[in-house]
Amino acid sequence: MKKSMTVTVALLLGSGLGAQSFEYEGVNVSMRHGDTTKQYLVKRERAPECLKFNPSYTMMWGGGYASSKVPEACKGVYVETAGNISPIKMDDEIETYGALETLSFIKEMQKDKNKVLIDARKEPWFNYRTIPGAVNMPFYYFRDKEHYKDEFDYAVKYLGGTPDGDGGYDFDHPKTILVFCNGPWCGLSREFVDAISEEGFPHDHIKWFRGGMQAWLIGGFTSTRPKSKVR
Repeated sequence: MKKSMTVTVALLLGSGLGAQSFEYEGVNVSMRHGDTTKQYLVKRERAPECLKFNPSYTMMWGGGYASSKVPEACKGVYVETAGNISPIKMDDEIETYGALETLSFIKEMQKDKNKVLIDARKEPWFNYRTIPGAVNMPFYYFRDKEHYKDEFDYAVKYLGGTPDGDGGYDFDHPKTILVFCNGPWCGLSREFVDAISEEGFPHDHIKWFRGGMQAWLIGGFTSTRPKSKVR
């Protein structure tokens, strides 16, 4: 499984969609918000002045990592003191993805309904801002399933689980999932994976976007909340 996914990404990036052009060309995604459906072009978003701007090493790394000479549109800030940093691999059978691999996965999702991008955070975080195309399956649907029976049953069946007749589920034909949360310091992805693994979901059908929302936004990729609303 790991080898085939690597080949898929390599072919995608090498078949006229070079790494740079792919991230700027983007992927069209439909996502439901209540009773309405919204369209997103998911890509790396950079202001025109950033495309023309070539910072020196002192401007890039000096002081607060961006000098006063860097255009405001090219700067970003984020919390870097929360949580505990995760290792680069969650498990030997679980592939770790970066932002570009996640964008490639989103592209594949448009034609393959057996691939699912999962935001494992709590619902208010998902509603505030997420990656277009993601579905919200908070980690506690699985960890605390006795309190979320309907949500748990729906989520497990959505991911390919079928009742085994003994109160559990079989995953003979599971979907392939890519899980993320807030960042490399966020443990909710791990909690999600640990909980669904206990239900029998196979690790070779799990991918992990370790950088999560932090890496996604630092990379300048499209989210469900316009930049103008958070600056």
